[in-house]
Amino acid sequence: MLPEAVPAASVGVRPEVALPRSAAARRERTFFGAMAIACALIVLLGFWRTYYFNDWMPEPFALTPLLHLHGAVFTGWMLLLLAQTALIAAHRVDLHRRIGIAGAVIAAAMIVIGPVVAVTRTAEGVIADHGAPPLVFLAVPLIGIAVFGVLVGAALYLRRRSPGAHKRLMLLATLEITMAGTARLPVVESWGPLGFFGVTDLLVLALVAYDLATSKRLHPATLWGGLFFVLSQPLRLVIGGSAPWLALAAWLTA
Repeated sequence: MLPEAVPAASVGVRPEVALPRSAAARRERTFFGAMAIACALIVLLGFWRTYYFNDWMPEPFALTPLLHLHGAVFTGWMLLLLAQTALIAAHRVDLHRRIGIAGAVIAAAMIVIGPVVAVTRTAEGVIADHGAPPLVFLAVPLIGIAVFGVLVGAALYLRRRSPGAHKRLMLLATLEITMAGTARLPVVESWGPLGFFGVTDLLVLALVAYDLATSKRLHPATLWGGLFFVLSQPLRLVIGGSAPWLALAAWLTA
C-alpha cells in the first residue's frame, strides 16, 4: 500500500498542493475500508444460521472437523482483510506488509481446503440447492477457487510494483469468496447462480464507480481483474453443463 502524503512543510511544497493528495488518501481508505466491512457482513449474514450461530439454531447442522477448519480459514481471511485495511487507516504500512505474509499462507490453505469441502459435500449429497444439478454446480466453487488463486497471486506479485493494483485485486479476490455468503442470503438464495453472481457484481460496479469518480478512468487492475472475475461466472455454468466436466465431477464424487 502507498504511504500517506508527506506533510507539505517537510518537503518544501505549498500546503495547497499537498492537501488534495491527503484528501484522496482519505477517500481511498474510506472506500476500501467500507468494502472490507461490506464483505465481512455479507459472509456473517450468509453463514450465521449454518456456521456462526449454528449451535443456537432449532435444528443445527452437523459440523464436521473439516467444515470447522474450512470455516475458520475462510473467516480468518475476512478478519485479516479488516485488519489490513485498519492498519492502512492507522498509517501502519510497515505492519501491514509484515502481516501480509499471513495472508499468503491463509490463501494457500483456502485453495486446498475449499475444493476438498466442495467435492466431499457434493459426494455426500448435502450440497445446498442452488437451482442447478449438484455435479453441474460443482463447477462454480471449483472454478471459483481457481479465480481466487489467480487474483491473489497477481495481487501478491504486484504488491510493491503497484499498490493500487494490489488492493484492487485483493478486493476482487475477496469478492470471490464473499459470493458463497451472498448465495446464502435469505432473499438471494432462491435466485440461483445468476442471482448471486449478479448481486456480487454490484460490488464490482462499486469499484468501477469509485475509479471513475476519483480518477475519471478505470484502473487497469479494475478493468482486467474485473473482467476476469465477471466473465468467469457464466463460463462456470457452461463448463459445468459439458459432458467432459460431468464425467470429471462424477469421478471426483464417486
